[in-house]
Amino acid sequence: MIRRQRLAAGVCALLAALTAGLAFPAGAAADETEQAAPKVELVLDVSGSMRTRDIDGGTRMAAAKQAFNEVLDATPEEVELGIRTLGANYHGNDRRTGCKDTAQLYPVGPLDRTDAKTAVATLAPTGWTPIGPALLKAADDLNGGDGTRRIVLISDGEDTCQPLDPCEVAREIAAKGIGLTIDTLGLVPDAKTRDQLSCIADATGGTYTSVQHKEELSDRVGQLVDRAADPVVTPVATEGATECAKAPALKSGLYTDREEFGQQRWYKVDVNPGQELRASVSVADDRAVNPDYGVLLRAVTLHGREIVRGEAADDGRTDAISTGLRYPRPESDDDEATAETVCLQVTNSFSAAAGVKTSPGLPLELTVDVVDGPSHAADVAAFGLGRGWWLLGALVLAGFIAGLLWGWLSRWRVAVWRTN
Repeated sequence: MIRRQRLAAGVCALLAALTAGLAFPAGAAADETEQAAPKVELVLDVSGSMRTRDIDGGTRMAAAKQAFNEVLDATPEEVELGIRTLGANYHGNDRRTGCKDTAQLYPVGPLDRTDAKTAVATLAPTGWTPIGPALLKAADDLNGGDGTRRIVLISDGEDTCQPLDPCEVAREIAAKGIGLTIDTLGLVPDAKTRDQLSCIADATGGTYTSVQHKEELSDRVGQLVDRAADPVVTPVATEGATECAKAPALKSGLYTDREEFGQQRWYKVDVNPGQELRASVSVADDRAVNPDYGVLLRAVTLHGREIVRGEAADDGRTDAISTGLRYPRPESDDDEATAETVCLQVTNSFSAAAGVKTSPGLPLELTVDVVDGPSHAADVAAFGLGRGWWLLGALVLAGFIAGLLWGWLSRWRVAVWRTN
């Protein structure tokens, strides 16, 4: 179980970021200090299901090994990289033991490509799928230092070690305020796996990608490792508005703000055709609050129509709560198509404990990333319904069939009445 404790470090980090953003103008970061080396840990699912042969005629494990070898060859020199496994060592059926089966295969540090490849070559699909415990250990592996830190999780199924919910683990990691991002890649396109891995990524401002081919896996892992080498983003202080029309226009970056209890804050982002908006928000309770609270992040049009939303709730176990969303805008055949202004609404349901001051507002950290969109627009939340179009289509079809049956039955009854 995730321990019931107040994660003071998360609040301090958010407050420090907020103070820094207020004290210094954007771009006035201390360039004189040398940036710490970026760190990445690849977390690979080596459970028994990785033996399945459904990726380009080979096993999932073979595809993962090939991807790792290609990524290790291309890893930038400045990146410190490590590898952790889950479900790689325990062959038995004891669930308690199997759910502790996570180990660091290669330590995070300067990369020796030969040693890392040799370690990967020894892996064989074995045991359980303890995603939650592996993420906790991976966060410890990357602890320390100020550089970019990123976990890339590759799995082909749901965590088998509940009740340690990996999504809650990701939220706990995000609440620590250590700037660690978790990206997830799913090797099986089923809904349960997608939902869990998406939740893990959204909690930390990361991304989820479904991959079904070896080349896709290699390319995506390589992109994520390269991204870790990008310069560290300095938080920029901003002030959200009470309505979308007056909201500040934001570009890709990290922003800090304060939000009163139960207040709404609005921000605007322009998204061109073929781009994808990825946004995440964390709100910290830096004072005593009542249990049972939540945060809602909505993307809506200028006219108020909801496009997509992300939401999270908690019962007082952490001092910050995070959620995120993705909006991929499809390509347009119109060469003169303009950018779409997307309004981001942040709402919290915190309430102050008795005798606690409500001012200033709660620390808020907003991450905005506008990137080239996916090659397939299946995730586009069309007209605010998203994948709800499937349900709507099924209901329409069911209504049509029911109407035909009712009409046929009515005509039959009338024919019987006339005959009698």
